Amino acid sequence: MRETVTTSELDLALVNALQLRPRASWSELAPLLGVTAGTLARRWERLTGEGLAWVYAAPGREFSRNRCSAFVLLRCLPRDRPRLMAELSALPEAVTIELTGHGTADLLLDVLAPDLTALSRFLSEKLDPMPGITSVTCLFATSLYVEGSRWRLRSLAPAQLTALGSPAAVGEHARTLALDAVDRALLDELVRDGRLGLAELAERTAASPATVRRRLRRLTDSSVLTFRCDIASALAGHPVPVSLLGQVPARDIGTVHRTLAALPECRLVAAVTGPANIFVTLWVHDLGDIQRRETALCARLPTLTVTDRIVGLHTVKRMGHLLDAEGRRVGVQPIAPW
Repeated sequence: MRETVTTSELDLALVNALQLRPRASWSELAPLLGVTAGTLARRWERLTGEGLAWVYAAPGREFSRNRCSAFVLLRCLPRDRPRLMAELSALPEAVTIELTGHGTADLLLDVLAPDLTALSRFLSEKLDPMPGITSVTCLFATSLYVEGSRWRLRSLAPAQLTALGSPAAVGEHARTLALDAVDRALLDELVRDGRLGLAELAERTAASPATVRRRLRRLTDSSVLTFRCDIASALAGHPVPVSLLGQVPARDIGTVHRTLAALPECRLVAAVTGPANIFVTLWVHDLGDIQRRETALCARLPTLTVTDRIVGLHTVKRMGHLLDAEGRRVGVQPIAPW
């Protein structure tokens, strides 16, 4: 039986606001949400303490342009799945792990690496030797059009959205930076908690607040990192994650990607290598919704052929954050793809 989570409209509005402005101060958000800054701080403390919502740093646009990511489909023996999920969760390269329904894959991994050589080493030196894995299929992402930070809870009223303003534009000058020890220390801390203040970051990284401010601005302006507010599936009404693999003629890829990216239920859209050239992840209402969504998509996009559907049963790990069966955060295995 699914867990029932008790949340208020204020909780949902707060999370939605943080999806748009992950590092906004409580004093900035208080007038928008009609409560005091202290009330927001207490609400957020409860949400994070119960593993229902969290803010963290994730790779930004620079990563998809200049580094390497892939979706890895694993087949394994049923008796080995619990052990493999635990072992894979400890690998920083496997940033997201989904236990799936039997079919094309038993486990679906999102893998991030600094370059193709590092990704090749991950496959050959870490995955291949694991006992119990019977097959490995790697779909290299050639372009990433939408990722999870774009998904919204849609709890704010139009007037609140207007008052909050548009999310900060992602830097168009995404570029690879030479990261030093201070940059990496900042990234390590922000991957765990993206709302750490300048003073606390300075203390943890042994840098001055002014240095932290400059480095943080540099990392965000160059799109090395972005900030995300994520939530437990219970807070979103227990959506069913489904990943669709599809084929589309090269001439239509742009149109298909734009259409998919505009869907409110869309979590991810990528161009991939292999027999299919599109990989999209949706959060849908229920299992029956999968067929309805696919039918509607194919009607709108007649050149799109869906070749496979992978239903997620349990997200074990999402961008380094370990989740329980209800999607609550229960731990962190920091990622370090930079």
